Amino acid sequence: MSMSDSDTSSQGGSEYKNLRQITRDRLLYEMLRSAKRPDSKSNWKVLIMDKVTVKIMSCSCKMADITDEGVSLVEDINKRRQPLPTMDAVYYIQPTKENVVMLMSDMAGRTPLYRDAYVFFSSSVPKELVNYIKKEQSLKSRLRAMKEMNLEYFAIDSQCFITDNTMALEELYGNEEMTRKGDECLNIMANRIATVFASLLEFPFVRYRAAKSLDTSTETTIRDLIPTKLAAAVWNCLMKYKSIKSFNFPERETCELLILDRSIDQIAPIIHEWTYDAMCHDLLNMDGNKYVHEVASKTGGLPEKKEVLLEDHDPVWLELRHSHIADASERLHDKMTNFVSKNKAAQMHGSRGGGELSTRDLQKMVQALPQYSEQIDKLSLHVDIAAKINSLIRESGLKEVGQLEQDLVFGDAGTKEVINFLRTKPDAPRESKLRLLMIYAATHPDKYDSDKLKKLMELARLPRDDTTAVNNMRFLEGSSDSKKSSISSFALKFDVHKKKHGLRKDRTGEESTWQLSRFYPVIEELIEKLSKNELPKNDYPCMNDPSPTFHGRSQSESAKTVDAPPAHSMRSRRAATWARPRDSEDGYSSDSILRHASSDFKKMGRRVFVFIVGGATRSELRVCHKLTNKLKREVVLGSSSLDDPPQFITKLKLLTANELSLDDLEI
Repeated sequence: MSMSDSDTSSQGGSEYKNLRQITRDRLLYEMLRSAKRPDSKSNWKVLIMDKVTVKIMSCSCKMADITDEGVSLVEDINKRRQPLPTMDAVYYIQPTKENVVMLMSDMAGRTPLYRDAYVFFSSSVPKELVNYIKKEQSLKSRLRAMKEMNLEYFAIDSQCFITDNTMALEELYGNEEMTRKGDECLNIMANRIATVFASLLEFPFVRYRAAKSLDTSTETTIRDLIPTKLAAAVWNCLMKYKSIKSFNFPERETCELLILDRSIDQIAPIIHEWTYDAMCHDLLNMDGNKYVHEVASKTGGLPEKKEVLLEDHDPVWLELRHSHIADASERLHDKMTNFVSKNKAAQMHGSRGGGELSTRDLQKMVQALPQYSEQIDKLSLHVDIAAKINSLIRESGLKEVGQLEQDLVFGDAGTKEVINFLRTKPDAPRESKLRLLMIYAATHPDKYDSDKLKKLMELARLPRDDTTAVNNMRFLEGSSDSKKSSISSFALKFDVHKKKHGLRKDRTGEESTWQLSRFYPVIEELIEKLSKNELPKNDYPCMNDPSPTFHGRSQSESAKTVDAPPAHSMRSRRAATWARPRDSEDGYSSDSILRHASSDFKKMGRRVFVFIVGGATRSELRVCHKLTNKLKREVVLGSSSLDDPPQFITKLKLLTANELSLDDLEI
């Protein structure tokens, strides 16, 4: 019986593994595959999870993957279950008292539900629970394994994980003082972040945005201290891993972690991001990554509704997701044209009309060829999605809104231009006007305590809950260089120089081919500075600094530490021979796509992790993918949640609107 992580899960092999792939391999091979009897003819087993671990599993593994590892049934630990006394059970559960009580109920006594149990905990098990289990002799005799997987994060992308603290914004920023809920939120967040490093066997330099008071009259608020408190909590978890001798945690730093919060960039969650991925989640009525697609009926009746997942297993999605919507549309047309040009039957079908064919015409031609239906399904899906997005952009006048948003952010537009837009476009969509005024509030914080902002909201005819969202933007303004001391009793009152309201400067050497792609998230500059070791150590101290003043004032030791030569992760990033996927080169299977997606990652430097408290955005995820290729270092984005603009705006309203309930929060 082992209570620690295995010493390695991947040794040898030649293929680079990203965060999600390593997570998948550990769940499938290190956990499920290890739970088998060498002497048994049948290795079919039951997998039992709780509401958190089932979500962790579904983020990284498909049902077919789980079945391939001998799982015939997946059960919820909290539901009544049928006894299967001839089968073994694999428990993947959080180490809570409730779960352990359910385990005891299942497996202790004279008539257990299952033959034997393999128990895998998602994070460190408290000693009292270990002792509780040890006392039950009948359970001990039926435990074939008990182990801490230290895997309690949600790998929602090849380079992104969330801790699933969906209410972090309300629990941490909605009060002037830290509440019990806020403390619990930070502790859960820290524990789950730490399991990322335990799972990868990486030991990070832990850096964080420091709270800054520019003078003694400016009080540091609890909101300013959130990154500091989280960094300290993560550090404590990492030190516990280091203290376990059997754990094989690295002795030296192998990667970098930068902890930030939403106050570093108020614009990214609300501005229109013009990439294909962001537009899909912003404009279409999607449920997570699920999209309901209408396909023509094969019998000639009404269109059939088909649920599809826009994820990495789709090669077209993988190629286009970070492209500008205009670029994605052009490339889809080119793909259709290319397909038709290589197919004689399609050419004959299309030669009847003459003239240049639209993407829609090409799509109809291809759909008329039943022998190619399997190949063209995904391409046809994305042609439909792009057409729908472009139609919504035209109908809502989004290009003009997007241009004004970006001009505000870069200081090329101000109050006059916003008034002109609201007067000349009274029928613009309510959400467009709301997001425009939220950006105006972030770029013109001096207007909060004047009538100007109130009059603009009246001009926009915003309902009361929308004005709440605009006013609540002030909660996300942390300490910054532009912030000056204020006589206002409100601790987070904005105050900036009136001459220049722009929050961004154009990046040199990065000319954009496409309109409306001028905007970039703040983390892009921060990651590049971190990679070059140019991040100011006073503003972003390092927890690894042994000096007593590591919170930001004396950083000589920190500088020495951060400049140390890179050490290697204790968990090799190469696939073990037993963990290599079955050969598949059809270009469409998930294993094949994942293999091709990783082909550029074979010579990578130390990983960089960036964690944002309060929700990350798709523009920030895009930047992490972009910088991975640019810096040749896997850049992993972490956050309490990944929010699309409508979700973020709803959460912002919850900061002060106590009458709203969780039912109003659509996630």
